[in-house]
Amino acid sequence: MKYLNLIRYQNLLFIALVQIFIKYGLFYPITVETTLNTFYFTLLVIATLCIAAAGNIINDIYDVEIDRINKPSKVLIGKKISERTANRLFIILNVIGVVIGFYLSNSIGKPGFAALFIVFSALLYLYASYLKGMLLIGNLSVSFLVAMSLIIVALFDILPAITTQNQTAQSATFKIVLHYALFAFFINLIREVVKDLQDINGDKNGRMNTLAIALGRKRTMTIVFLLGVFMVLGVVFYMYQYLYNQQVLLLYFLFAIVAPLLYFCIKSWDAETPREYAFLSNLLKIIMFLGICSIPLFSFTIS
Repeated sequence: MKYLNLIRYQNLLFIALVQIFIKYGLFYPITVETTLNTFYFTLLVIATLCIAAAGNIINDIYDVEIDRINKPSKVLIGKKISERTANRLFIILNVIGVVIGFYLSNSIGKPGFAALFIVFSALLYLYASYLKGMLLIGNLSVSFLVAMSLIIVALFDILPAITTQNQTAQSATFKIVLHYALFAFFINLIREVVKDLQDINGDKNGRMNTLAIALGRKRTMTIVFLLGVFMVLGVVFYMYQYLYNQQVLLLYFLFAIVAPLLYFCIKSWDAETPREYAFLSNLLKIIMFLGICSIPLFSFTIS
């Protein structure tokens, strides 16, 4: 169990679920041309999860001192797992992810795509060792990687299958994935800022330069509130622009996404304690999950 907690298996299961929803809840129902059969798609999921798991490990290795202040009961490195073992796992998982990515890229005739896995692996290492301590850069980097966990399915599965005849349908489907990736990016970005508020004491000790440290709790919370309002307006505009004639999706987005986002904005307006920050962080997790769960419904907009 300690190794599952080290790689944050709940987050990995979420990534796998998202990719499965995109492949079998979106691509299959609308019958777009795809490149990956079940075996190759499974390899893509495994490669993504290996890179993500390695990123979680290296992040924990670099955050030991900070985590001893922010969440002492959850520290694994140096207590239940040695740093040497964790470093070995980090290397092994990265090698597996990159090797699978290289094999998969060559199998679909896109050898250049193998570079993506190397870039993701390097970015996760840079995030843990350097970027995390830079104002907003770390937040933007990890949010970009979350978005790419969605986009990579479209890159490998429908991009290589685009022809002159199917270009319209393929592009429309790719655009849906991009919209969901954008949603995941902004929700995760807000959550990263909220988590910085939670972890402000440990981050100060670790000489981080987060938004919470640079601006203070109150100003950062105001930014979180404004970002929440921006998300509400963005989702409402999206509903008006793309889902106007799709009653099922309209109702789902209204009650499962817009309503919780509005509640988030209300609660974030006067949040001041670590407990309230933790609640907001968990609420954003739920909103992202509910948003991702709408992917299978989205096939109705094209079918």
